[in-house]
Amino acid sequence: MKKALITGITGQDGSYLAELLLEKGYEVYGLIRRSSSFNTGRIDHIYEDPHVEKRRLNLMYGDLSDSAALGQIINRVQPDEVYNLGAQSHVRVSFDIPEYTADIVAVGAIRMLEAIRHSGAPVRYYQASSSEMYGLVREVPQTETTSFHPRSPYGVAKVFAYWAAVNYREAYGMYACNGILFNHESPRRGETFVTRKITTAAARIKLGLQRKVYLGNLDARRDWGYAKEYVEGMWRMLQQDGPEDYVLATGESHTVREFLDEAFSYLDLDYREYVEKDPRYCRPSEVDLLVGDASKAKRQLGWESRTTFRQLVRLMVDADVKRAEQEKASGKVL
Repeated sequence: MKKALITGITGQDGSYLAELLLEKGYEVYGLIRRSSSFNTGRIDHIYEDPHVEKRRLNLMYGDLSDSAALGQIINRVQPDEVYNLGAQSHVRVSFDIPEYTADIVAVGAIRMLEAIRHSGAPVRYYQASSSEMYGLVREVPQTETTSFHPRSPYGVAKVFAYWAAVNYREAYGMYACNGILFNHESPRRGETFVTRKITTAAARIKLGLQRKVYLGNLDARRDWGYAKEYVEGMWRMLQQDGPEDYVLATGESHTVREFLDEAFSYLDLDYREYVEKDPRYCRPSEVDLLVGDASKAKRQLGWESRTTFRQLVRLMVDADVKRAEQEKASGKVL
């Protein structure tokens, strides 16, 4: 039975990846930070699944800021695969806490790579890279060979982690892959991210639980896919004969305004009546256009995005309508 260690297992991608690996028969270990409140909501349902042996999902306390703990965990678990998804992943917030972002995203990757290297085991490593690395884009669409020009502390930290994985691959012969994933969303996306903020607001406004939603730049264009499909691409990267870097994307871009229109019109609402711009949500330096070319992933991994933009928005809205209905029925308006 293969063993996999996932950092960031309680996040959107981590929860979907854990499900996928368990379906494939893996023993899954997840790194979680100690908190005064429970933050395992996205994976709690796995424990209730009668088809999953409880011993195959194990949560361990640790942190990407703690190199000693990472070394101990690698030596204890002896994983076949490590998926480094843990991060301070909010781009706008990275401007407010740049040092912390760099410590977890950039240096955290080095800590994990060092822990794997010192273990001496043939671990396969996946680094969660990001389309935010392209920033002020040099070409459209962006591919694995497009140069980086990050426009946020988060993007800068991700570039560091990307090159760290490449360096350890070249210097030590480690199996280290970068998955350059463009924006990928789902009903499990955090509510502070713009897509989920929009679908949550549309649902709550429809049910009379909210009046307005405050957003930043509505003209930024992004390549939005379905997170559940993207984690399969992560897994496929670590099943190849040799390690390489891959872009995962849909090849289409849409503005935040288009996302708004699709979500609100699906519920027979006009977003213009409910949206107000708030400069607090604008970035000091913006990334205007991201759209990826995933032809290499299709050719070598057999991976491609299957969910359309409209399908993605609507499945997120449907999920948030159900949540809003439960909220209204409970009488506990958030």
